[in-house]
Amino acid sequence: MTFVPYLGRFAPSPTGPLHFGSLVAAVASWLDARAASGRWLLRMEDLDRPRCEPGAADTILRQLEAYGLVWEGDVLVQSQRDDAYAAALGALKALGAVYPCACTRSQLARTQFDQAPRNPEGEILYPGTCRNGLPPGAVARAWRVRVPDVSTHFVDRIHGALQQNLAQDVGDFIVKRADGLFAYQLAVVVDDAFQGVTHVVRGADLLWNTPRQIYLQTLLGLQTPVYAHVPLITNAAGQKLSKQTRASALPETGRGTVMAHALAVLGHAPPAELAGTEPAEQLAWAAVHWQIENVPTRPAVAKPAP
Repeated sequence: MTFVPYLGRFAPSPTGPLHFGSLVAAVASWLDARAASGRWLLRMEDLDRPRCEPGAADTILRQLEAYGLVWEGDVLVQSQRDDAYAAALGALKALGAVYPCACTRSQLARTQFDQAPRNPEGEILYPGTCRNGLPPGAVARAWRVRVPDVSTHFVDRIHGALQQNLAQDVGDFIVKRADGLFAYQLAVVVDDAFQGVTHVVRGADLLWNTPRQIYLQTLLGLQTPVYAHVPLITNAAGQKLSKQTRASALPETGRGTVMAHALAVLGHAPPAELAGTEPAEQLAWAAVHWQIENVPTRPAVAKPAP
């Protein structure tokens, strides 16, 4: 068997500065790579241009450096990779694995009821309106993947053995949007393969994206990385930390306290003698003691900034 060196990555979206939830995911990914004597790459997922904030990417880079999270190589920028995504979409078209869709969100909303089945992201499952061809007079707006009525099985290093039936639980999903932008599901698969990523460690909010990505990898003949999904971080109201829930940016003071909390959330609380030390010192300790099986599955509440 050929040995493949560990190659991990962190892929934030520059819709604003990093918050505590972002830090937890970055720390877990960085530690898993370091514990395996592997490499840790950085990718800027600025695919959704309208949601990206000017200057946010540079802010994220400064935040990572300030918290001791140093990456290797150049930062891959998704907004510069449309040709690669177009080539992947072309390959899917050649396979007959995708089809054009004319449906709008408002049309789907009008034809569905509150009790309609929804996918893990809360979206109504696509009813297959355009699956067998566009309705008369309709114009294609997006491209969808034709998913099979079979279960996708995978093993998450934290959550264990899992499965999902794409047809029943997700539906035919979009790989190119109506606004002309490529969808996250396609871009992340293409970029992980391009960068040679072997291990993906990310937040549990992306756990049920995994079967879709595995299916695309299979269609495109790409290697499937090993996945692990770390605890979701919420505010006191139980909402996932995000720009939408007004999550605070990582503080510029008290970084050692923040890092200690991030490590504790990941099941690796540093010893008392490291209290108050700089993030880099705590990360050096954690890299030696890292055991991903000790990472909990339950969500954690972020503490107020020091």
